[in-house]
Amino acid sequence: MSDDAIPAATVIIVRENGEQVPEILMVERAAGMAFAGGAWVFPGGRIDEADRTLGDRFAFDGAARIAAVREALEETAIPVGLTPVPSSDLSAGLQRELLAGRALEDLTGEHGLNLSLDALTPLARWVPRFHATRRFDTLFYVARAPDGDWQPNVLEHECAGAHWTTAANALDRDSRGEIQLIFPTRRTLERLAQHSSFDEIVADAGSHAIEPISPWVEEIDGERFITIPEGIGFPVTREKLEGLWRG
Repeated sequence: MSDDAIPAATVIIVRENGEQVPEILMVERAAGMAFAGGAWVFPGGRIDEADRTLGDRFAFDGAARIAAVREALEETAIPVGLTPVPSSDLSAGLQRELLAGRALEDLTGEHGLNLSLDALTPLARWVPRFHATRRFDTLFYVARAPDGDWQPNVLEHECAGAHWTTAANALDRDSRGEIQLIFPTRRTLERLAQHSSFDEIVADAGSHAIEPISPWVEEIDGERFITIPEGIGFPVTREKLEGLWRG
């Protein structure tokens, strides 16, 4: 992780329900949040000390994977990376306990749950270097949603809402001004929109090295663009700099 940015993790939960295009889970951040207030993002947040302590037992990015699992539960009560898969009632209970300050390690032990961090596949790592009130060094993961009709449970102080949507629909709504996306989320949705299954998304993730993505600003014909490198899996690599990286 970058030494001057806050370590964080986010998880893109993907469900396939018989439709041609998979859906992904997105949360709407409360408008008053210091970072990306009002924007639609994937569940996630900063890596805390308990995540690091527990993560030391796993792979080098264990803390980030644990943070992603924990944040998904805290923000939506939808479980990923846990076996056996807890029921919706138990997941809601875990959500309440986590938000009350209980440790994920203690809760999994009490309820006979195991961490299955291989269920999370690294997709990208974003590290902004400008135009951000708070800078995060964020690992993005993808994970398959548990079987069943899981509806997100959002608690008021965590998020303003949570929604299942296709990547293409989220992008379309953003273009019409109905929702707000920040630059890394928009680029990630464009990448996800290329694929028609969870397996395709995982294959894409595995075909590119996980290196820090640090956008820069360049001027072309008198206009300023925020830009990322080509060849790292994202179909769109340049966009006009018009407050697109909010927060």
